[in-house]
Amino acid sequence: MIDTILQILYIAIAVAMVVMILLQRGAGAQAGSGFGAGASGTVFGARGSANFLTKSTKWLAFVFFGLSLFMAWKAVNINRPAAAEADIGVMADLPAVPQSAPTVPAATVPAAPAPAVPAAATPAANDAAPASAGEKK
Repeated sequence: MIDTILQILYIAIAVAMVVMILLQRGAGAQAGSGFGAGASGTVFGARGSANFLTKSTKWLAFVFFGLSLFMAWKAVNINRPAAAEADIGVMADLPAVPQSAPTVPAATVPAAPAPAVPAAATPAANDAAPASAGEKK
């Protein structure tokens, strides 16, 4: 309901802004007043049209941009579905797994055998390295 009202207000402000901008006289309009078209801009008075139309356009633009920012913020933050309500498709039928429970039971994981190293294969700390063929003792 409020979204519809905001959208209608948004469109009405946009149309009013277009009308206000088109009613304003451009920079080249003063050149036409020298050729007899000077009386056409006296609807709001001698100087009143520029002040009224400029101020109106300024405030309409201010409201337009403010409403644009509010509607964008509302679309991003308020209309977002919660994570619990999100549809996850086929996975929604599966039961939830608690975070503290292990995913694989310990009995099904095979234990790695310890490497067998024979005692004779390990060099003793006091054994000297054999001398190479080129060295003399």
